[in-house]
Amino acid sequence: MKRSLAGIFAALLVTSNAFAADLAPIEPVPEMPPEVTVTESTGWYLRGDVGYGFTDMRGARYFQGSNANEVDFDSAELRDSWTVGGGVGYQINNYFRTDLTLDYLTKADFRGSTTGLCGAPLEACTSRDVSSLTAWTLMANAYVDLGTYGIFTPYVGGGIGGTYVKWKNLRNVSCQDDGGGCDDEVIHGGRGNWRFSYALMAGASIDVTCNVKADVGYRFLHVDGGSMFGYASNGGPGRDKGFNVHEARVGARYLFGGCQQASYEPPPEIPLQPSVYK
Repeated sequence: MKRSLAGIFAALLVTSNAFAADLAPIEPVPEMPPEVTVTESTGWYLRGDVGYGFTDMRGARYFQGSNANEVDFDSAELRDSWTVGGGVGYQINNYFRTDLTLDYLTKADFRGSTTGLCGAPLEACTSRDVSSLTAWTLMANAYVDLGTYGIFTPYVGGGIGGTYVKWKNLRNVSCQDDGGGCDDEVIHGGRGNWRFSYALMAGASIDVTCNVKADVGYRFLHVDGGSMFGYASNGGPGRDKGFNVHEARVGARYLFGGCQQASYEPPPEIPLQPSVYK
């Protein structure tokens, strides 16, 4: 009797171990990360800028009334000035944008001098010439954004357009070099005209909010030469040879629709795998 019970217990133990070996373990299903569709920053934007322009005049020329020769001013200096402007543009993608801008160069004073003969009797004399200009620049621009690093996006760009330069009246007084006296002041009427211009830019955009970007940069603006003043009292007209403006600029851009959220797609449902029994 004891041998029969021991045999039955042994048979049950072997069968139980075999059944447990055939039961396959359930492997955990890895959780898939959510799929996010990235939305590019595109759309229309408005911009505003203010800057300080370091001007570099390339010289000026005028006709001598006595012999009709065109000669250079002995000295021609254009003082520095402020700039202010705005524009509208379009962000095509994360790396390329374009805009149309209008900028105003505030009053920049001109100081020049010429030499010749004046007085009675004629003596060597020097003329001191004083004027000023203002300018409006209309420019079509394109920029390449060089990638975003944290909140900073460096860029380079260029533009082409025209500048309307308006000269004020030129006032000059000629005085004898030996201190003998001065002639009466002569006023030459100022001229205004459109000139070809181009610009080169570099700087960085700074993310302030999702649709507002600050802008810090440099702009080189070249303005071709043109008419400067007219004829008066046996002298003139005159023209300037053009000038360059090196601008340090700060500004901001407002991107319409810049706060659009990226679309979210939930992960696909993965059915649980049933336990496998052998």
